[in-house]
Amino acid sequence: MKWPAPAKLNLFLYITGRRSDGYHNLQTLFQFLDYGDTLTIATNASGKISLLTPVVGVPEEENLMIRAARLLQKQALLRGTLPASAGATLAIDKRLPMGGGLGGGSSDAATVLVALNHQWQTGFTLQELAGWGLTLGADVPVFIEGVAAFAEGVGEKLTPVLPEEKWYLVVHPGVNISTPAVFKDPDLTRDTPAREIRELLGAVYRNDCEPVVRKRFREVEQLVSWLLEYAPSRLTGTGACVFAEFDTESAARQVFELAPKEWQSFVARGVNVSPLHRHLSELLK
Repeated sequence: MKWPAPAKLNLFLYITGRRSDGYHNLQTLFQFLDYGDTLTIATNASGKISLLTPVVGVPEEENLMIRAARLLQKQALLRGTLPASAGATLAIDKRLPMGGGLGGGSSDAATVLVALNHQWQTGFTLQELAGWGLTLGADVPVFIEGVAAFAEGVGEKLTPVLPEEKWYLVVHPGVNISTPAVFKDPDLTRDTPAREIRELLGAVYRNDCEPVVRKRFREVEQLVSWLLEYAPSRLTGTGACVFAEFDTESAARQVFELAPKEWQSFVARGVNVSPLHRHLSELLK
């Protein structure tokens, strides 16, 4: 079976404090895109989890898809809802750039959890899957829950919201950005005052990571400066992708045609219900 693993955007991202464990408290707004990776998942009776399409530079034991499948397999075996012979073969058509701030790895892991829960008929709730998903990455729960959300904490405290579904031109400047390096930067803003959802949704959106990333990466600085000539634009997550927002697909595609070809770019619609959950709903009809 084929399953979508959609991208996400952080429409805004504010860092409100640093925690004693070294992580940061955030306020961010997640929205999905109707664009992403595609996973093909086949169940079998081998008892093993295998990946037919290894990701270059990522050892199998560290691959989030493998880790997610084994995590669900372990929990289902403990619950007694899965025979010991249950296995699966995974493959991925990777479209989302690694280290792009689009949540590709987290989305892939979430799709594996949701898909295998359906294909193995293990019967876990989305809340149970999200709890386990959090152990794989802070962004995994929002992909499992499948609804655009305002997030707090490290990103795990989710409140569903319905931001406007705009069109976006998303551009990757071809650099790899380390999230830990951004959060360790001494110039990073860490004391943005926490605000209520209503106030945040009515304010001009910003990303507290953007000034640091633009300072450290000339390519991102050039990209943001170029996109701002055409539309409101900002970094997603810790980058490296930058997105510009438009009211129509045609307006987004006009700027897409102007983008330098050395940049990887695409046009997508923002959606408040994840393509993964739309797909699952169709299967359950």
